[in-house]
Amino acid sequence: MAFQLLINSTNIKCSNVLFLVMKLCFLIICFLQSAIGAGTPLETINIGAIIDVDSRAGKEQKTAMLVAVQSFNSISTNHKLTIHFRNTSNYPIHAVSAAEELITQKQVQVIIGMQTWEQAVLVADVRKKAQVPVLSLAPAPNRHLFIQHRWPFLVPTVSDGFEQISCIASIIRSYHWRKVVAVYEDNTYGGDSEMLAILSEALQPVDAEIEAHLVLPPMSSVSDPEGIVREEVEKLLMTQSRVFVVLRSSLSLANHLFREARKLGLMGRDSVWIIADTLSNLLDSVDTNFISSAQGALGTKLYYSEEATPFLDFRRQFQKVFRLEFPSEHNLEPGIYALQAYDGITAISKVVMELGSKSNTSTSMLLPTIIRSNNFTGLTGDIHFHNESLSSPPMFRIVNVVGKSYKELGFWSSSFNFADSLELENGKINFSAVDGVQTMQNMTARVNWPGELDRIPKGWAMPSNANPMKIGVPGRTVFQKFVKVDWVDNDKNGEWKYDGFCIDLFEEILKLLEQEYALPYEFYPYNGSYDQLVDHVINRSFDAVVGDVTILADRSNDVDFTQPYAESGLSMLVPVKNGAQMPWMFVKPFTRNMWIATFSIMFYTMIVVWYIEHQTNEQFKGPWKDQFVTAIWFTFSTLFFAHKENVRSNSTKAVVMMWLFLVFVVTSSYQAALTSILTVPRLEPRTTDVEWVRKTNAAVGCDSDSFVRDYLQNVLQLRNIKTFDSEDAYPAEFESGNITAAFLELPYQKVFLGEYCNEYTAVGPTYRNGGLGFVFQKGSPIARDFSKAILTLQENGKLRSLVEEWLESSTNCSSVDGSGNPESLRFESFWVLYLISGSTSTFCFVFFITKKCWRRQEAYQNGAIVGGKGIKGIVDKVVELEPYLRRRSMGRAGTFAQRWSSARWGLVSPTDPSEHFEAAP
Repeated sequence: MAFQLLINSTNIKCSNVLFLVMKLCFLIICFLQSAIGAGTPLETINIGAIIDVDSRAGKEQKTAMLVAVQSFNSISTNHKLTIHFRNTSNYPIHAVSAAEELITQKQVQVIIGMQTWEQAVLVADVRKKAQVPVLSLAPAPNRHLFIQHRWPFLVPTVSDGFEQISCIASIIRSYHWRKVVAVYEDNTYGGDSEMLAILSEALQPVDAEIEAHLVLPPMSSVSDPEGIVREEVEKLLMTQSRVFVVLRSSLSLANHLFREARKLGLMGRDSVWIIADTLSNLLDSVDTNFISSAQGALGTKLYYSEEATPFLDFRRQFQKVFRLEFPSEHNLEPGIYALQAYDGITAISKVVMELGSKSNTSTSMLLPTIIRSNNFTGLTGDIHFHNESLSSPPMFRIVNVVGKSYKELGFWSSSFNFADSLELENGKINFSAVDGVQTMQNMTARVNWPGELDRIPKGWAMPSNANPMKIGVPGRTVFQKFVKVDWVDNDKNGEWKYDGFCIDLFEEILKLLEQEYALPYEFYPYNGSYDQLVDHVINRSFDAVVGDVTILADRSNDVDFTQPYAESGLSMLVPVKNGAQMPWMFVKPFTRNMWIATFSIMFYTMIVVWYIEHQTNEQFKGPWKDQFVTAIWFTFSTLFFAHKENVRSNSTKAVVMMWLFLVFVVTSSYQAALTSILTVPRLEPRTTDVEWVRKTNAAVGCDSDSFVRDYLQNVLQLRNIKTFDSEDAYPAEFESGNITAAFLELPYQKVFLGEYCNEYTAVGPTYRNGGLGFVFQKGSPIARDFSKAILTLQENGKLRSLVEEWLESSTNCSSVDGSGNPESLRFESFWVLYLISGSTSTFCFVFFITKKCWRRQEAYQNGAIVGGKGIKGIVDKVVELEPYLRRRSMGRAGTFAQRWSSARWGLVSPTDPSEHFEAAP
């Protein structure tokens, strides 16, 4: 027991001794480190920070810079960062004086800050000779400013505004808004004007344009900001567009802007407000007054990961320092401005780490080193410098101001366009897994629009009962079936009455649009030309034109047309002579080739039948003239199936059978075609060629207030042109011979021919144009809705019924064929029948000749006849046939006895079967 106690006592003493030794070693090490540190003092890098500490962004920037400096100093053994803050209060001239003070008095080696681009370029210009690098926290308005050449020591550390403008343009494209109003706070250094130019360029591919821009003065330069803003915002009431894009604005100015816009009704239904990141980045810290004024606005907010570990660590440090620096602030969350400032100091610290212990470090060496530092990942994402600017495109959150704050709708990036959600891996975006779409239509259901609108805003000054749409109507038309305007007296004051095809079509369109929104309107008659009427839409005297307006290219440059409700084109109208009076009408059913083919096959068939039948058939014998007449009579009589001659040879029967089938088909077709010609009047034009009209300088007519006159002069090169104001003037001018032809557009031509179908017809080519449509102001969304409604009416047949009601021909013209050249039956439609008939005749003829040759050869071999062999014998017989045909009258027995007993053929018995080359079957 005593021994055990002794052992325990010994262990305790050893432990105490070991502890004392370790403590002594630790003290020695600490002493040596302090001695070494005292011998090698840290190199101090002075940093100048120029910010607006009075703003929320400036407060976040200052706090983030302090956190970044503390983090670097806690781990650096060779360098120490010292930051000197100067407050500009958002005055550019203050930034210049602050930079001079920091360089001359504090000997700063780099300057960071400048929340606006004009401050950055002023500081860079002033300090260019001092060769002090300037890191700007303000985005460059344009990536093509040649920063490296103009400001060699200026480096933007945040992305330029190009990507954000592209995001805004994509939002506008998603909803087909055609016109926008750009709003921005003025400056004298080209910052926001450059963004305006970029916005205009970005809108062109999406078929949109800037209708107007509202330039607001800087808040620091006005004594009565509320009155100035109210006066400027009232100008927006003169614009048609209700899509307002706030490119850049201070928070104080934006408060006045939205408050005055709401008072004037510009934040109501069918209005759209899109705010850029200068405002949307501050939505987490703005007061409730701003939120309530900007209800329904869309915003683009720079994206950064809030789940990555570096951000979470920074967030904890930021909140501690921010609470100490600004105890009056209640929102302790860091925003994008804090992250950008932190990354800026991080870029400087990496320069310091790269320089290490190099001596004689000059400030001019810092800038190239920053440019080479293109690999680090900051809190805002990957930092890559290229040509002295960031090359990594940013990503934006699409937000919607609603309630007491805002809500996220989705994301946008030039890499995938719009996306509802992101795929993150270790805090980073997996772009390959993002399901991107071209438009933000998928987000539409989640959007709260201004005025609590439950549909997509039109982005246009829509008509109301207090301000109905002013619609111009042609008061003086040539063809009043399209539009007719009359003054009707009543018991009180009288009124204008509007009628016609166009008016009925307009009312049908309104019935469809009423399912979505109301469209109050008022008609105004106008007695000027159509060009003048369109000009009144351009100068906004009228909101639209309802009438028979032709869609032309030069008009489309300044106004929007609806979908054409009637096809159009220009053709020549001429008087006609009635084709039923033509003496050669009976030849019209067949073309010339058809007649030639018919007579050719008929005579060919006649020859074959005669040759086969005349040697054995008594009806085909006799003098050659009688044989010829008999053959012709037989062939022609078969056309009417009235032939009386009998054929005996089977070959002839085959030929006649196919010929009769051909005759049946052809004569039936001929009778049908001739009946059609005689029962349906066909009109033969007196003039058919525009070239003839041009060469003879014949007088032509057209409508007085249409584009047709210019077209005839400039395109068709016609000179003798007369214009008329009434549809009824054309028949009178034709009858008096004052005009040879008239040029009318197709819709008018149909109406005219419906009244004068037996007297005029259209000839020549049709010169197409855009058709007839309604006119709206350029960019009007109502034009798009009208076009959709016209297509709906075309599909459901309602438009067709209106055409039949107003524009179709009258009943007495329904049987008139206005074709000047009636379609005749062509040989191409029957060539197979002709081929079969001709082939049958040829085959039977060859068969007959071959059979005769064979029997002739057989008789020769048997010694029954004497003469040439084979083909030569047949040729000899054909030669001897000539004197036989010349005999006018011969007896059958004597004739054949004499011929077959000639010296050349030899004598055979009359009863010998070889005498007859073909026996009856």
